[in-house]
Amino acid sequence: MRAPGITGLLLLALAVPALAQTPECAGYVSNAQRVCAAAVDGTRAFHPLVGVLVSGGNPTIGSAATLGGLGHASLTVRANAVSLVLPDVNYTGSSSTVPVGDKIFAPAPLLEGAVGLYKGMPGGLLAVDFLGSAQLLPTDQVDHLVVDSGARRIGSIALGLGYGARIGILRGMGPLPAVSVSVMRRDIPTITYGDVAAGDQFSYGVDLHATNLRLIASKQVAVLDLAAGVGWDKYTGDAIIQFRDPITSVLQPNVPVELDNSRVLGFINAGLSMSMVRLTGEVGYQGGKDQELSTDFEDFDTTKGKFFAGLGLRVSF
Repeated sequence: MRAPGITGLLLLALAVPALAQTPECAGYVSNAQRVCAAAVDGTRAFHPLVGVLVSGGNPTIGSAATLGGLGHASLTVRANAVSLVLPDVNYTGSSSTVPVGDKIFAPAPLLEGAVGLYKGMPGGLLAVDFLGSAQLLPTDQVDHLVVDSGARRIGSIALGLGYGARIGILRGMGPLPAVSVSVMRRDIPTITYGDVAAGDQFSYGVDLHATNLRLIASKQVAVLDLAAGVGWDKYTGDAIIQFRDPITSVLQPNVPVELDNSRVLGFINAGLSMSMVRLTGEVGYQGGKDQELSTDFEDFDTTKGKFFAGLGLRVSF
């Protein structure tokens, strides 16, 4: 067998990284491979953004303080938001960059609750609260975006659920802030962007399983509630990619993609305390990560971090 020449070795060196970056699309060539890669890479790029949109920063916006044991609870109506640059689902692979399909400031409404379980030791050490959340997913607010028809629903609203716990470190007496750590587990049903049956070139459907760890400190100063924290999120899920060969228009076999990613983040909260009612805003930043994606998206650097925001109205009982 003849050994490959210099030209062959160069082509091999260039080809291997490309296939390694999007191995799910290795069986396709030319435009079809670019469309497949755009859908796969788009899924991987947007999954952490969906994660922070669902999870936000502080699981009880405005406070790190535990509730004080049995008989104490709080309920929060909240919305998280992040700006999204959505890819054009009619991309045909004829260019090296996927054009913008839409730019939106996506809101995600939630209901969040906390119930005191154990008041802890003196100073608030090891106090325990149960945390719960219900993610509200409107099914007809964004073009090309649909929620799984089998998802839990209340009318036209699909539901994602979350649960977890907060453990106190300091109660926040005198000049000291309240300090706590929390862990949450959140899940949302499959969301599909694009509709191949309706004529789009590609679509991807993905679910989300998020684990959120938080370390938070807060302090009430007169009528002001102030809080800040850092966190680590783990996002996993399964995606199904559908696309048409842009040359033949033939629908290709489904491409399954396993998603597994993590991000660090930081956030600050500030709001007004009005006795039992508190109105609080949140601003945070999710750190970026280079996933070595092979696709370039117009106006969307997939390696950079992302700012997010939130607003919540909390009532304590």
